Amino acid sequence: MAAVAITHLSDLTPPSLERTWLTAPHPTLPIVATCSSDKTIRVYSLTNFRLLSTITGGHKRSVRTCAWKPHVQGESVLATGSFDATVGIWRRWDSYGRGGESGAEDWGLNSRNDKAGEDGEVGNDDVDDEDEEEWRFAVLLDGHDSEVKSVSWSPSGMLLATCSRDKSIWIWEDLDDGDNNFETVAVMQEHAGDVKSVAWHPVEECLASASYDDTIRLWREDIDDWGQVACLKGHEGTVWCIDWEGVENVPYSQPASASLAEQWKTSHALSGPRLISCSDDRTIRLWQKQPKEQQQQQLNMPSIIRPTGTDEIWTEEGVLPSAHDLSIYAVAWSKRTGLLASVGADGRIVVYQEQFANEQQDSPAGEAMDTTDDSTASPSPLQTGWNVIATFDGAHSIYEINHVAWAKRADRGREEGKEEEVLVTTADDGSIKVWTLGL
Repeated sequence: MAAVAITHLSDLTPPSLERTWLTAPHPTLPIVATCSSDKTIRVYSLTNFRLLSTITGGHKRSVRTCAWKPHVQGESVLATGSFDATVGIWRRWDSYGRGGESGAEDWGLNSRNDKAGEDGEVGNDDVDDEDEEEWRFAVLLDGHDSEVKSVSWSPSGMLLATCSRDKSIWIWEDLDDGDNNFETVAVMQEHAGDVKSVAWHPVEECLASASYDDTIRLWREDIDDWGQVACLKGHEGTVWCIDWEGVENVPYSQPASASLAEQWKTSHALSGPRLISCSDDRTIRLWQKQPKEQQQQQLNMPSIIRPTGTDEIWTEEGVLPSAHDLSIYAVAWSKRTGLLASVGADGRIVVYQEQFANEQQDSPAGEAMDTTDDSTASPSPLQTGWNVIATFDGAHSIYEINHVAWAKRADRGREEGKEEEVLVTTADDGSIKVWTLGL
């Protein structure tokens, strides 16, 4: 695919006056939550890009991270992690007993009469003031000894993973007993440095973690005890962020190559979704688990060359084209399109696309990454590569970009009947910007 344009659609207003760390799109509603150094979480609308509510009072220091709980009916549940070493759980009713299925009307997201007040709060003329419900601080999870860097809900929403500067990963279970009780399921301390990011596998209870110790580790439960099943080494600097591939993802191909895409999907089903990582070493690396059959062959090798201390064998599939001049702080893998976005200390947004190699064109923005298996004598028809298809320099002026996320487009400028995505970037100057891709 030829290079495409990244276009600034809107800022989320008003911005924070202090550094913003991360933006989390809601799993079903057209809203996002942002974390700020001013100890607050702001919730914005993606329909009009205005502030809906500000969550305050739960944390004593910067709010570093947040994540929405999936599969919740009738309310929104948000987990937040702070530099005060605690994790907060917040709740807000979506429908207030009015029977709304999506909850969008209750947030004032469907009304033509949305208006911004002087304080930045967005009201809905069709909703009575007595129906306006505030966020409820449900529970404070206390256990980490230092700054909480990342939180992530499991696919079922029953488990919450948290990680910290104290080098530990905690897994908590939501007992869902009506009293907001959480139970500590596991504490893992194998990392030798700050744990920067945790991310759950999209369908399995498998957790990935990234650390200051330059490694990525995979964790699973085995007979009521959580343990490390793999340690991925390849980065030469802090691994800042990790993200999983969507289960239904297939590399970009021409319509005539539908059969090729199906073959690729079948072959990759054995190993499952891949993992992407970004680092202080300015690289983005792609990782894939070997199917059980191949793992068994390796485990039958002489012990002197056999991998030790791991239950799963993960291999580095490749390194994406070099496109950043400084540390890469965040990567986001679109579950809808398969596109990958990255941001970092150089203030640049980069978008990558995976294609089948026989359909790949040279990218004007950087060299293509080849994911050929060197052990094969001739190229496989399923061989793929990555191209840089879009870049945007100085996206937040001179400021570092801390995070990037994909979200479903919900504003009036979207094309009717077509599902579009936007990119949301979060930066040191407190601004949160929304971008479109001219695909």
